[in-house]
Amino acid sequence: MNRAALYFTAPGLLEIREEPLPSPPPGKVLVKTLLSAISAGSELLAYRGLCPPDLSLDESIPSLQGKCTFPMKYGYSLVGRVTALGSGVPGEWEDRMVFSFQPHASAFAAAVEELLPLPPGVSPEEALFLPNLETAVNLAMDGRPVIGEKAVVFGQGIVGLLTTAVLGMHPLARLLAVDRHRLRREASLQFGAGAAFDASDPNLAAAVMDGLGKEDGREGADLAFEISGAPEALEQAISVTGFSGRIVIGSWYGVKPVRLNLGGAFHRSRIRLISSQVSTIDPEFSGRWTKARRMALVWALLKRTAPARLITQRFPFAHAREAYDFLDRQPERCLQVIFQY
Repeated sequence: MNRAALYFTAPGLLEIREEPLPSPPPGKVLVKTLLSAISAGSELLAYRGLCPPDLSLDESIPSLQGKCTFPMKYGYSLVGRVTALGSGVPGEWEDRMVFSFQPHASAFAAAVEELLPLPPGVSPEEALFLPNLETAVNLAMDGRPVIGEKAVVFGQGIVGLLTTAVLGMHPLARLLAVDRHRLRREASLQFGAGAAFDASDPNLAAAVMDGLGKEDGREGADLAFEISGAPEALEQAISVTGFSGRIVIGSWYGVKPVRLNLGGAFHRSRIRLISSQVSTIDPEFSGRWTKARRMALVWALLKRTAPARLITQRFPFAHAREAYDFLDRQPERCLQVIFQY
């Protein structure tokens, strides 16, 4: 049989190619894709040609071991149904609905270790948010929010919104959101933010500082998250974080330069800049936490946060060019864009 697979071929260009897909070899299964989700962050960097060419697409995902060079397959959020078993695979996998970190394609073969069966009560649409919710959980763990703290989340794309939702489960004194798009700001209020601010406001810092208020005479945020993907947002985060505050940087900027003014108040602020990426767990937690434990928590939080309401556009896989063009050119109208197969 053949399958249709998506390839980025040059900046802003893609093709859907027909490829042979033989029967699954021993120990593997064949999965027919039902849905896949487009990442408006890392995936758009790949689409636009802004990935560092010497960097691996993702060293922790078996299906994404290539370099960030054209042509390349990308994507990491796919739900499908097991349709064939290779020899040695237990029969219980037959017809099972599964999630997998796979590039966009109409079908694929994978070892069962690369598949996550959908638990009862989680729909295929909800399961598409698994990678981004896992990222949000990792960001929160790296930020270590404390009861009564004031937090600001810069960027309210899907990762930002889910991070806001996770932080909203903590007893914080303030939780504010920042994004340039109104649709995202409105969604952030539904996901737990007490107020949302326009990132393009020239008086943003003053507005956020006013929203944070003063606790015992101390100004600024205790904790900020930069997950907008916009390099200028990091300096905005620094400007509203108080003395000895923490900034968790979850954005992947690709080859976009990041220019910071660190010669002023930052020098005396004792602000900590913390790099966060979901493929690893902070060594301080790894004695008690494994990826399996973190994933079990994410499955539970999918039911609690109900993120499928963030799906704003659905495109047939054959219309992939339209989907990426829409997401690239009209981000103000998008939250989550998905493919249907």
